[in-house]
Amino acid sequence: MTDDAVTQEDVLKSIIGQPTGKSKVVVERGPVQHFADALLSTSPIYHDPAAAKEAGFDNIPAPPTWPFAMEFSGTFAEMQPANAPTGNPLAKVLGPLMAKGGLILHGEEEFLYHRPVQVGDVLIGDGVISDVYQKESKGRTMTFICSETKWTEESTGEPVVTARMNLIHRS
Repeated sequence: MTDDAVTQEDVLKSIIGQPTGKSKVVVERGPVQHFADALLSTSPIYHDPAAAKEAGFDNIPAPPTWPFAMEFSGTFAEMQPANAPTGNPLAKVLGPLMAKGGLILHGEEEFLYHRPVQVGDVLIGDGVISDVYQKESKGRTMTFICSETKWTEESTGEPVVTARMNLIHRS
């Protein structure tokens, strides 16, 4: 192992546990409906409050993969937490990895629900780098960067959904 590889491994390991951000999201009906339409869902629960209530929800639910996209449509600058961390540890490692060439791939997504995400929710997300590791595959090094965001209800602090994802750099 070269000094460069040791340094790269040290840098990779140093971001485990580092925050990726904190945000406040308002779950709004229009974006939830558009997201359901984009998924080609024909379920009335994503459009009709009465159908949602009949199905056992308090309000229109968000589709299961909504947490991946909700920050893009429900985050308003004036509402963001003052104590949100600045910067993102991904920048610390992705730049040097990309400088060596290769591809960045979206690995996988996982959502652990504690209750459904619904229109009207105001959620606080706290993200962190949960793991970083490397694997050799067919003569190439694959670097996995795993993140986890825990979403809680602002008013109660109760957990709503935990979103996990990983990015993969293949050199």
